Amino acid sequence: MTMWPDIIDEEDFIRWRSAPHRWLPAVTQIAKREHIDDLSPRSFETGTNLVVDLNGQVILKIFPPIYAAQFVVERLALRLLDGRLSVPIPRILAEGEDSGWSWLIITKLPGTVGSEVWPTLPEDDRISVLGDIGRVIAEVQAVDPKELLTIQPAWPNFIRQQAQGCIGRHRRQGLPEPLLAELPALIRTVPSVLPSDVQPVILTGEWIPENLLLTNTSDGWRLAAVIDFGDVMTGWREYDLLGPSTFMCAGVPARLRAFLDGYGVRAADYDHAMRRRLTTLMMLHRASDLRHIAISDWQSRVTGFQDLEDLIWPRTL
Repeated sequence: MTMWPDIIDEEDFIRWRSAPHRWLPAVTQIAKREHIDDLSPRSFETGTNLVVDLNGQVILKIFPPIYAAQFVVERLALRLLDGRLSVPIPRILAEGEDSGWSWLIITKLPGTVGSEVWPTLPEDDRISVLGDIGRVIAEVQAVDPKELLTIQPAWPNFIRQQAQGCIGRHRRQGLPEPLLAELPALIRTVPSVLPSDVQPVILTGEWIPENLLLTNTSDGWRLAAVIDFGDVMTGWREYDLLGPSTFMCAGVPARLRAFLDGYGVRAADYDHAMRRRLTTLMMLHRASDLRHIAISDWQSRVTGFQDLEDLIWPRTL
């Protein structure tokens, strides 16, 4: 096997991943080892790891040592969820490890990456897709997590770690001062707002357009497949409602209603307590960055968390 480079940190890996002449020999050797022919490697620019379309039919995903944990959880998650959902997910064709590096060869699924078409979809199609997403999230969470329950940190420790770094993280990201001033009080309420004794479910943490494949059917655009399970963990089920809420529903009541209906939230359960849990989880999410909320000029429309909560999760649907 080709010698792998020494990767010290994320920036080091990004430099390596951004230079095809550096990674192409390793990709070619892995493909040859697995008897994959007609190579025409093409890497994807987004994502954490190196993801390469080998020949239009299969995908190679390479994990450096610094992201070895993602290899473990993605492999587990893909095996657990295989055949259990109403839409396809990648199927593992081969896997390997060498010198701390690891990789998966998975099926390439048909469909268009959601981020490419979501901005131009008709509103009715957006509503339909959000209903699909809610349904599939519920399907994922109905699957027994099994070995994923051993992945660390466990949910209580995760929430505690996120709370400890929350203020510093949002200050660095330029959170508006009115919200930053209220953030310490919101963090203090975490033990009383979020349930402490939960039945952990499978969470991807990444239900965002970049990880969803859509297809245009006779009934309009619909969810075709779900990809990227490298950030899977287990914990409180509402954590996975955040991506679609903040990046796709955009505060539009009909979209949020379709999404929550698909997920199975009863009207009576969509109350102030649930909305406050979602707001709290949004601030604690490991990818939380309020600069990307999909509501135009939201910063000028809020004076505190209650205003922001009302924008993202309207009181009435």
